Amino acid sequence: MRIAFDALPLLNKKTGIGYCEAGQIKAFAKLYPEHDFVLNYFAIKNLETSKQEINYYLTKNMTAKHAFFSAYGYRILSSFLPIHYDWFFGKNNSLTHFFNYIVPYGVSGKTVVTVHDMVYKAFPETVRSRTRHMLDLGLVKSMQRADRIVTDSEFSKSEIIKYYPEFQDKIRVVPCGVDCEKFYPVADTRLIQAVCQKYEITQDYFLYLGTIEPRKNLERLIQAYALFVKSHENPAKLVLAGSKGWLYDGILKKIQELNLQDDIIFTQYIDDNDLCAVISGALGFVFPSIYEGFGMPPLEAMACGTPVLVSGVASLPEVTGKNAVIVNPENINSIAKGLHELFVNKNLREKLKIQGLARAKLFSWERSAKLLYQVYQEILPEGSL
Repeated sequence: MRIAFDALPLLNKKTGIGYCEAGQIKAFAKLYPEHDFVLNYFAIKNLETSKQEINYYLTKNMTAKHAFFSAYGYRILSSFLPIHYDWFFGKNNSLTHFFNYIVPYGVSGKTVVTVHDMVYKAFPETVRSRTRHMLDLGLVKSMQRADRIVTDSEFSKSEIIKYYPEFQDKIRVVPCGVDCEKFYPVADTRLIQAVCQKYEITQDYFLYLGTIEPRKNLERLIQAYALFVKSHENPAKLVLAGSKGWLYDGILKKIQELNLQDDIIFTQYIDDNDLCAVISGALGFVFPSIYEGFGMPPLEAMACGTPVLVSGVASLPEVTGKNAVIVNPENINSIAKGLHELFVNKNLREKLKIQGLARAKLFSWERSAKLLYQVYQEILPEGSL
């Protein structure tokens, strides 16, 4: 049997979808060396860069197949024309897994699609119009074509059923994981200090790590942080680390309105080699998002031994359990109170560090891959896997 993975989420700057796929397929290659896996991808522009990025995942049982065609062009054309996916990638795959919501037309063999969340239905105003249009055109067709629909949490499963109850029987929950070899506590204070100086962080700080966009509830976090600053003589800084996303300007404007330019530090992209030190050095990792299908950043922070503050909504309590400071993401005072508790209560920080480390170990990519393998076994001929 030959299992194919749509590799497009692995290319360019990976988002959470790409990191989810990367964790699962790397675990697959390690756990099931007796099987053959192939990474399918379109590329014309930056072809050599794409090949180098794909090569990182290749092993004896993980190969790649490249189609010399525009990925964006294929996505647009196939929304309106019956362009067979098999014309580019052949008919030799027993199963193909698409990790980014859309199953194209004309895929041979069984198909699995990962639908990570329903944010485009629940909070459409936080999603780019281009993405909403793509999902409006293709999501229902994709779920009809798929033999199984995988999602990241029980919360996301309930959300898919709420909007698309006709697909309930196809849905399976496969939680994401965290790589504890990549995310781990850094105890060397001199290393933490040196890395922080690189990003112009020179005193105690709270850390947000992720895309700077409206869905992450950063405007309310900034307003809550303003309340926190007013109540402390020497408050911790707020570090916002991540790439600029959609509607970034509104977040920057809020900082200027509240005169917090000297208290909030933007680092943009943090090098992978520096991540653990920056996370480990924080007093707390703050993630008051209003909607997450899973929420990998808080789990990664827990794996680094950093206390976590999260929203008490969507999938986040499902991921963190009772091992975090839980706040109401729509209540600025609630978020400010959570920041205050993390700042003043050293015993709480130590407790959450120990609990968080234990919690993170429950979410491995190996466990995630095994659960996904069970989904494949449901739809492939008995004994073939």
